[in-house]
Amino acid sequence: MITSILAAVVVFAVLIIVHEAGHFIVAKRMGVRVLRFSVGYPPRIWGVRRGETDYAIGATPLGGYVRMLGDEISDEPSAQTIEGYAQELELDLIGAATRSGWLPRDGRDDDAAIKTIVDKIAPDGQIAAGTAQSVLGRDPTAEESLIIREIAACGSPGLARERLGAKRPSALIAQFNARAFPTQPLRRRFAIVLAGPFANILFAPILLAVVFMLGAPVTLPVLGDIQKDMPAYTAGLRSGDRVLTVNGAKVESWDELSLTVKASGGNPVHFVIQRAQAGGPVTLNLTIQPKLVPETTIYGTKQPMWVIGVLPRGDERIEREGPIRAVELAVVQTGGMAASLGIGVYNIFRGTTPVREALGGPIMIAQVAGREAHQGFADLAMFAVMLSLELGIINLFPVPLLDGGHLLFFTIEGLRGKPLNLRHREIAMQVGLFLLVILMAFVILNDLSRLIG
Repeated sequence: MITSILAAVVVFAVLIIVHEAGHFIVAKRMGVRVLRFSVGYPPRIWGVRRGETDYAIGATPLGGYVRMLGDEISDEPSAQTIEGYAQELELDLIGAATRSGWLPRDGRDDDAAIKTIVDKIAPDGQIAAGTAQSVLGRDPTAEESLIIREIAACGSPGLARERLGAKRPSALIAQFNARAFPTQPLRRRFAIVLAGPFANILFAPILLAVVFMLGAPVTLPVLGDIQKDMPAYTAGLRSGDRVLTVNGAKVESWDELSLTVKASGGNPVHFVIQRAQAGGPVTLNLTIQPKLVPETTIYGTKQPMWVIGVLPRGDERIEREGPIRAVELAVVQTGGMAASLGIGVYNIFRGTTPVREALGGPIMIAQVAGREAHQGFADLAMFAVMLSLELGIINLFPVPLLDGGHLLFFTIEGLRGKPLNLRHREIAMQVGLFLLVILMAFVILNDLSRLIG
């Protein structure tokens, strides 16, 4: 149980970091100010500020977020938003004074620290350039200078922030709009939001290529259990048989055998097998008609598949690939996984696959992660590949609160030439939140019912 929980936490943490790093990197490249990069949701239990960003760990796991400057719902920054921006600029000044060595790292109160800096730089309300250089290690920016002068005039950082929020100086608003997410051109906002799912999708073949280069266990096409009353047993296959070819194509792994049967569409499949006998191995030719039955997926859910009723004996070999071949295989297999995921989602909406059998939540994911962790790094990494791909694709669904919902809003904005009405966006977000809460409750209850039943 402990292994399952730890494996799930590690996998989720890695995938969250990858997803949020996509948003973070593109946002920074676009000039947007990123206030926080968090793994886990509030309350914040640990963090460190580097530059403009607070890198944090939240107490609520299984999630994360990148918080950028600006409220993506509001049409214009509120007084509270401007006050928050002013406080961020104060933290920039404190960070600069700390890095220069002028301000000791003694954990003093932020308001006290910025007051000390302002009293030194602008004791009479005017910024002394030489003094600023010695304190900050650089000249203050135009917006930082505005903050310094306001604090010097008020004598209190808190009061200065309130006055700036009320007055909304044009210079401060202009700089805010230059760095805030909502005021960026549409193409930039689209790229920033798309970067998260894209990072997860891109991470899948990268991790898969690493697995192939390090060495992945390959299950050989040697038959183990043969299910009675199934096509394979009826046709004459027996435990210990090694499959040589399927439909004339050489088979070197169990995956190749399985995929060929599942892709048969119910058409007869021609096998050439090798069977060990007392007088030496013999080769047999068999034709088997697959049967459509509900099969258990890696997640413990049921999905109709064409099968013949055989399981592998467990014979394995370790295969290591060169970088070029590893990348090639990784891209091909990731494409196959994405296609399978798309078909699975289509079958859910079509009603072919029952929702209760198709969906699983954190409990099921922890179970699968634990099982794969016991099998070794390669198996756990393969699970992470699949989960990363699913996370990336599902996040593109046009559901409010998901990245796909934001992309839908941006698409509508591009077609209309202006954003949706603020009230409409708020309603959409509320509906999206309600749907996600219902979905989360459903999958957790579904997981519990599987455990009990």
